[in-house]
Amino acid sequence: MAAVQRLLRASASGGAAAAAAAARRRMSTAVAPEQTPAAAAFPFAAAAGRARQRVAEERNVQWVFLGCPGVGKGTYASRLSRLLGVPHIATGDLVRDELASSGPLSVQLAEIVNQGKLVSDEIIINLLSKRLKKGEEQGESGFILDGFPRTVKQAEILDGVTDIDMVVNLKLREDVLVEKCLGRRICGQCGKNFNLACIDVKGENGLPPIYMAPLLPPNNCMSKLITRADDTEEVVRNRLQIYNDMSQPVEGFYRQQGKLLEFDLPGGIPESWPKLLHVLNLEDQEEMKLATA
Repeated sequence: MAAVQRLLRASASGGAAAAAAAARRRMSTAVAPEQTPAAAAFPFAAAAGRARQRVAEERNVQWVFLGCPGVGKGTYASRLSRLLGVPHIATGDLVRDELASSGPLSVQLAEIVNQGKLVSDEIIINLLSKRLKKGEEQGESGFILDGFPRTVKQAEILDGVTDIDMVVNLKLREDVLVEKCLGRRICGQCGKNFNLACIDVKGENGLPPIYMAPLLPPNNCMSKLITRADDTEEVVRNRLQIYNDMSQPVEGFYRQQGKLLEFDLPGGIPESWPKLLHVLNLEDQEEMKLATA
């Protein structure tokens, strides 16, 4: 509850959040002589870092997943959520849940989403605050945030409320992203997501080849597939442009803190998942879970 209250206060006062974030950054200049260059890259002094490490050892991971719309943040974040036993909090899901609820924000959100615009900080923070409050009441520990923060202001608010251990930035070339987004479908009955696109891009101009097999629905879902209203080429390209313009400062914010991990997706899930586990040093944990399943 305390964390949620701080988040709500921060959302109402961007200056206070920025001041808190700036104070933390100033602490990073007080580097103890015995610190290594890697340690100096983090925005906390040595004593503060050791204290935070002790706290971190008593909780689960607190990670953020960044990446363009349609890159697969939800897919990989949800897989890691199940592997590590932490909640996967996707702001896109929070928005869709609110749209389906016919709540006070539903009409405003519908107009924003259908035009391919990004939802405002105020609305996202309101929805995230409600989710965090629910999680605290249920005794959740740790999280993987998917789709938040999208702006430096949001990152500063989050930084003033809780510690983020790592930020994973998933990357995929734009032509593949557009094709992938246009292939997305949802079953109108069961609500599951599928993708009809079979992406097979040859390597050229120094870029590697990329293959992504379609994620086809079962026969009982095939006749019930629907396309999201915002999955048109014009809207998708507009959404990608808006995201790219906004994402660079956020990436820089976390790069300066030494927390940004950039991961270029080499293909679909079969190709990308093992490599992502490798860079996260989680191969052993995946093997242990499979062995005990």
